[in-house]
Amino acid sequence: MKLLAGLVASVALYGGFQVLHGGAVQSAAEEAGTSGTYRLTANGDEAACAIRRGAEVSDGLSLLTVAPNCRRLMPGIERVKFWREQADGSVAFSVNGTDPVVTFSVADGDGYESYAPAAPLLSMNNDE
Repeated sequence: MKLLAGLVASVALYGGFQVLHGGAVQSAAEEAGTSGTYRLTANGDEAACAIRRGAEVSDGLSLLTVAPNCRRLMPGIERVKFWREQADGSVAFSVNGTDPVVTFSVADGDGYESYAPAAPLLSMNNDE
């Protein structure tokens, strides 16, 4: 009987939470900002382009959409299709999911800075 009462209380609490939040529940990944739109800039230049991290396809590997105008920042980057997040927080973009075209480390503050290749230096910040 106590189990049933606990279950009813849990369901009621969950329902109340749903009502207070407009019925919208975000996944843990969305709350942590693991998917979204980012602004990519090169060498502190004012030229920028948008990239979007999409759905996760396997552990640490997500789809990536890169705007065609990103080619101005780094030729060839417009062809990348995958975002791979490493255990140390670094991020690599690749065409095939394994061979990195550009690799970023976590920067001071809210964003990433590229370290491979050495040039051009790219900065990536969450644009949401």
